[in-house]
Amino acid sequence: MDNYGNYDGVSGGLFTGIGIVGMIFYLSVLVLYIAGLWKMFEKAGKPGWAAIIPIYNMIVIAEIVGKPIWWGVVAALVPCVNIIFSIWLLNLLMKSFGKEVPLWTILAVLFGIVVFPILGFGDARYIGPTAAEATGGNSFNNLKNDFDNIKDSFDDRDNPQNPTV
Repeated sequence: MDNYGNYDGVSGGLFTGIGIVGMIFYLSVLVLYIAGLWKMFEKAGKPGWAAIIPIYNMIVIAEIVGKPIWWGVVAALVPCVNIIFSIWLLNLLMKSFGKEVPLWTILAVLFGIVVFPILGFGDARYIGPTAAEATGGNSFNNLKNDFDNIKDSFDDRDNPQNPTV
């Protein structure tokens, strides 16, 4: 009988145990993520079970933030474009729950497993859809309005006596 390697039964059992522990850890994180999304949907007045249906949950998130349904479909199905739409929907979702947008959006993109349970089980309140379509406007025009409030650092109206001139 040929010996094709140094197979050791102990190492096989060790790797099996590591795989089982890893699988249990992964499933527990997945359950925590889905439970946080479930509670978040319920806070927004949507059915919680929508968190477990893959494409439908993106459609529900689009409804929560006040975007049309096709945004959720694009965010779920269209390759490459879905990354941009998903980040934009996460940004609007953080606004809808009253969170500071840049920080919480970045955290949701990088650590959604932590952010969604915090929003779902924490004291965050759903304050309503934040997309301009929900209020009758156009969200693409809101980008211009966001930049109108930025102070020009070269504007000398606040200091009429410019010492450099």
